[in-house]
Amino acid sequence: MTLSLTLAIARNPHVEALLDGSVPIDGVNPQFLHVAPQIAAYRSMVRDLAYDICELAPTTYLIARDHGAPLTALPVFLMRRFHHGGLRINPAAGIREPRDLEGKQVGVRAWSVTTGVWTRAILAREFGIDCSAITWVVDDEEHVEALELPAHVEHAPEGKSLAQLMAEGDLAAAFDGNAGIGRSGDPKKGWKAENADNWPDLFANAPELEAASYRRSGIYPIHGTLVVKQALLQQYPGLAASLCSAFEAAKQQWLQRLHRGVDENASDTKYRELAKVVGPDPLPYGIEPNRNSIEALIDAAHAQGLISERLPVEEYFHAI
Repeated sequence: MTLSLTLAIARNPHVEALLDGSVPIDGVNPQFLHVAPQIAAYRSMVRDLAYDICELAPTTYLIARDHGAPLTALPVFLMRRFHHGGLRINPAAGIREPRDLEGKQVGVRAWSVTTGVWTRAILAREFGIDCSAITWVVDDEEHVEALELPAHVEHAPEGKSLAQLMAEGDLAAAFDGNAGIGRSGDPKKGWKAENADNWPDLFANAPELEAASYRRSGIYPIHGTLVVKQALLQQYPGLAASLCSAFEAAKQQWLQRLHRGVDENASDTKYRELAKVVGPDPLPYGIEPNRNSIEALIDAAHAQGLISERLPVEEYFHAI
């Protein structure tokens, strides 16, 4: 029996062999759906169970599970990055060291955005920052609508975006990219790139700090996990293994090309640099190779009040 299933995943080089059909999924006739930006698929999945299988931000998944969403993740992590970089500081705010952020306002797209969760964990774990002493200003809705925000999180004033608050000097710091200013599809643009460039990173030596942090802790932040409707996993016990095998096979094809240094693109460049820090496979799948990182994210989500209880890894991720 072949299942016809919908899959909403972003187009990346390490899944291209799945998307073009050169790597099949045993027992599955996949209907790949392109959703742009991918965060729109996140919301559709956790709010309406819009797809059978979906690439989802791992923090969004943990929160959705905490609120009873009938989803289970597979230990397939489709995006990785470190998080010492990407937090821009206002030169006029007097931020000389991380602790100076306490008592200030910092912009992040949403409280639950995974980049923000990882960065707050780093600030707390490595620099002793009390993140509840920072006012976190958001200008977007949470993917899981039922999530209650803590008292130290505030919405930007009506009609104001983080970009505008940054331009006007109302924020001491703000995340760049999709976690904050300059994100794709922002309908409230108003921040010019040349102005953003005047805001330096909190950590000028972020790559060195990231490599040292990884050597100490073994934590390699996870992003973009794969979630499946629980009913499908229960009804078809072999589905999880088929999906994991196919995603691994597609990734192996990409890894061969990556290490040959051919067909260079921005994603390949990023992961080739990460491989210098984490080893030859910069996108490791499976629970055991990632247990330390998964547990670190669960701990951070619980400490930051995003989930009400901390469950074992195997409660969240389907073991193969």
